[in-house]
Amino acid sequence: MKSAVPKVALLVVALAAAGVGVAVVAAKPGAVDANPTYCSAPGSQATEARAFTIKGYLDPEDTSKALQQLIDAASQDGGGIVELPQGTLVLGGPLILKSNVALKGTGAATVLKAGPGFLDTKGPFGGHPLITTNGAQNVTISHLTADQSGDELNGNATGRLTEYLIDVRHSTNALVEDVRTRNPFTYSIAVVGSSNFCVRNNDTLVTSSGKYDQLDGIHITDSHGGMVEGNTVDQRQGDDGDDGLVAQTIGSPVYDVIYRNNKVRGGSHGSAMQLAVGTHEIYNIAVEDNRFWGSPNGVKIGYYDGTAAVHDVVVKNNSFTDTPGPWLNFQGELKNITVTDNVICQSGAMTLGDAPGNVVSNNRDGC
Repeated sequence: MKSAVPKVALLVVALAAAGVGVAVVAAKPGAVDANPTYCSAPGSQATEARAFTIKGYLDPEDTSKALQQLIDAASQDGGGIVELPQGTLVLGGPLILKSNVALKGTGAATVLKAGPGFLDTKGPFGGHPLITTNGAQNVTISHLTADQSGDELNGNATGRLTEYLIDVRHSTNALVEDVRTRNPFTYSIAVVGSSNFCVRNNDTLVTSSGKYDQLDGIHITDSHGGMVEGNTVDQRQGDDGDDGLVAQTIGSPVYDVIYRNNKVRGGSHGSAMQLAVGTHEIYNIAVEDNRFWGSPNGVKIGYYDGTAAVHDVVVKNNSFTDTPGPWLNFQGELKNITVTDNVICQSGAMTLGDAPGNVVSNNRDGC
């Protein structure tokens, strides 16, 4: 069926060339800090604006080209804000964010959408991201809807799981805020090989059934020093969803990350949250004040091509509702696992392997 995407007759973009704030990076890893300074990652701090206007309808390739030119120009001028208007901007290929640039819409009504020829292009690592930071520093992606068009395209293409819908990659001081991801054919929001990041107040949604697999919500890989906070993650409106929240090690450890105040329903094929362990450790992780509901499993550890240690993890003040599997399932090489003050309703029993330094207290039925 031909896509009923409204044409955008006018695109107004404001670019700002201004000073860039200095990111605050976490100090040497230690015990989990309930209020870490690294969660203040401000992203781009540009303030002054110059207006650019493009009149007339652009096809997807021209839209992508025009936006990329504006992003590049803003970065070359030392930093800028690319402000997107309300409406649907159909893209012919990925947008590559550059250092000191903020890509900002007006809210849900600003839609960046993969167009019919989107899969004919590839991102820097051979996948199909809608937006990628690709090594940029001091960046912001905010106040927009990102639609990968997995309902219209056949996203089962080569490289589907090498880059992601919103792809923060090899970056420092990155902020993803108030972004709604729709119709994904890969992870919705991913942070890969990065530090000093904030992923907050976003909304991920999976509605497809029988078309894709491994549709994770917010996926943190090989990264450290960040916050995942205030997000609404629903991977189960369709049947294709997988884990809601993930911390994964492939080439580096994941540490000093806090997952706080998220509302999460994991998909039919996954869990509310998974610590996915390879040959590198996961440590100094806080999982607190989240609402986990309607997921097949709660918070679990999974092992993939390795059995590295998991240590200094705090799981506290969360609620687990309608979770038929274990609300917590930690096995393997563990140390200093704290599980306290969680409320459980209509969920399976906790499984926690014996390990030095474990603390389990005040977890209670809340039905």
